[in-house]
Amino acid sequence: MFGIENITAALLPVDEAFAIDAAGRASAVLIPVRPHSDGTTSLVFTKRPDHMPRHAGEISFPGGLTHEEDVDLSATALRETQEELGLAPDDVEVLGALEPVHTFVSAILIVPFVGVVSAAPVFTPSEAEIAEVLSYPLDELMAAETTVEWPRDGLVYRGFAYPMSDGNTIWGATATIVNELMAIVRSRS
Repeated sequence: MFGIENITAALLPVDEAFAIDAAGRASAVLIPVRPHSDGTTSLVFTKRPDHMPRHAGEISFPGGLTHEEDVDLSATALRETQEELGLAPDDVEVLGALEPVHTFVSAILIVPFVGVVSAAPVFTPSEAEIAEVLSYPLDELMAAETTVEWPRDGLVYRGFAYPMSDGNTIWGATATIVNELMAIVRSRS
């Protein structure tokens, strides 16, 4: 059984400066962590609607590109979480960040922030951006982890995937982020 205490010690400080590739675009996501009274912990994901022009139907964390009004990347993650899930920034305790991830297809730098939400958060998903809110226990994610290879545009994507029991599959940059978090959990258990 994996709990929140397995995560916090290995995160980067929120205020640590991240080098942003001037040629790339910066974005941030929030990994919403839900501790449960039985000592287990779940991660909250979003499923994008099938009609979206980019990443249609994919599983992701709430987040997006930084805006001029965002004071830093953690503000980007919290703003996007509020826009997508209706979760106020004050309802999230940001614990730290994981290493930035460069996306395979869109050349965006993603900085993942880990934040604790209540065990029973009230989400009000944006119908325009979110088809479904998903929650998976760390134990289930750990058991589902697999490596994959997908040919795309003459290249081969090698990475991680999480085929979940409900038929959803977490892959791509989101799976890379989940894998990094799982490595921290494994190293602390």
